[in-house]
Amino acid sequence: MSSHREAPEISKDPVADSSDLYAFVSPDDPDTVTIIANYVPLQLPASGPNFFEFGDDVLYEIHIDSNGDARPDLTYQFRFRTELRNDKTFLYNTGPIDSLDSENWNRRQFFSVTKVDAYGKSTVLAKRLPCPPCNVGKLSIPDYDKLAKDAVAKLKTGEKVFAGQRADAFFVDLGAIFDLGTLRPFQDKHLVGQTLFNYAGKAVNATDKLNVHSIAIQVPLAAVRRDGKKKVRGRDPGAVIGVWTSASRRQVQVRGDRADDDVVVGPQVQVSRLGNPLFNEVIVPMAQKDTWNSLPPAEDKRFAQFVEKPELQTLLPVLYPGLFDKLAARDKTGKPRADLVAILLTGIPDGVVENFQNTTGEVQADMLRLNTAVPPAKEPSKFGVLGGDLAGFPNGRRIADDVVSISLRAIAGATLPLVEKDFEPDAAAALVEQGLSIKDASAGLLKHFPYLGTPFDGFGNPLPATPTAAPETD
Repeated sequence: MSSHREAPEISKDPVADSSDLYAFVSPDDPDTVTIIANYVPLQLPASGPNFFEFGDDVLYEIHIDSNGDARPDLTYQFRFRTELRNDKTFLYNTGPIDSLDSENWNRRQFFSVTKVDAYGKSTVLAKRLPCPPCNVGKLSIPDYDKLAKDAVAKLKTGEKVFAGQRADAFFVDLGAIFDLGTLRPFQDKHLVGQTLFNYAGKAVNATDKLNVHSIAIQVPLAAVRRDGKKKVRGRDPGAVIGVWTSASRRQVQVRGDRADDDVVVGPQVQVSRLGNPLFNEVIVPMAQKDTWNSLPPAEDKRFAQFVEKPELQTLLPVLYPGLFDKLAARDKTGKPRADLVAILLTGIPDGVVENFQNTTGEVQADMLRLNTAVPPAKEPSKFGVLGGDLAGFPNGRRIADDVVSISLRAIAGATLPLVEKDFEPDAAAALVEQGLSIKDASAGLLKHFPYLGTPFDGFGNPLPATPTAAPETD
């Protein structure tokens, strides 16, 4: 998955687990940038009586770097507060919720938005903004879409913000990919590994009909650019921004060994972060994943070796014998993958892809790099830049981009000719894909902010029934 449960420690702390990050020029308002950070992954719709929510003790942040030093020039901080209306009931709601201030809604959550500039100056932009409720069911919430729309706030400084439950739009055949790298339609098409892989067929979207909690913000271009330009079009080298999200908790120290000993609360400590999809998931080794989560992007030169020679590059020829011989031969030379370093750590420089660049300079850092001068595509390709669509991943990340297939094709060698003109990729490199698209996400997308679809309700999407015992046989 993009970044769901990607490290041992954060998998135990879902409210602080950043699962997906999106950054794109808003298709319905191209003079703004939309950033969406998802948390609390893998939510089953039927989860009462205690429904999912953001952590009151977690500091959520969205960072924007506009000068390429991998340090935030603009940060939006989100803090949450949960309030209980009735302490005599076990219910989330005691009747239908028809408004954000309904008296029937017992457990509500509010949030504040703070802007921090490059010098550390903080400005509170909004307080006590309401989150919509979780989507309990039609009886509890007759018109969920209206509540979600009412929860979109337009700030005086020009930003739009939303925080609340949404349907997870990420699509991945999780069970197959982590079962020794199986790509069902790909292996079926090429009839490989028949003795090892014997269950090829249609891919399954493992995250379908699951929910997440999303923090979404739509920011005017003038706010993300240091030169303050309100509109950017064309090949403007100053149009590129780097984006990442993080979650932090207060450091706590107990002094002594008795119940009445002092508890000292310290500074915020980062426990999760996310830039490019799948970076920590499939690039960083297991033993260093928790360390990676604790560090800022400016320290990512520590992990450059795993980008230069990714483990999956060596595994593909083994998992799919005969299909990646050229990749295997190059892998044995030990030469670093300059193409992957550009895609993931520095951005793509001018002259590599025609009429495109999203480089942020020499500092190696895992950030979503978005060239805000590239307008939204009229006919988007799920393969992004690899599909000839310069508005898609790895130029930022749109919700419908097939980042799993794009990443696999890049690692398989499809992007190597961009930096090594004499390298001819294996034919299979341009064909690798998981066999899914945004159409395999049942919720669909909105055409307006916050774009992610209505979360699945618990009544219409109950927990799977407990399987009955198989009948006895002779």
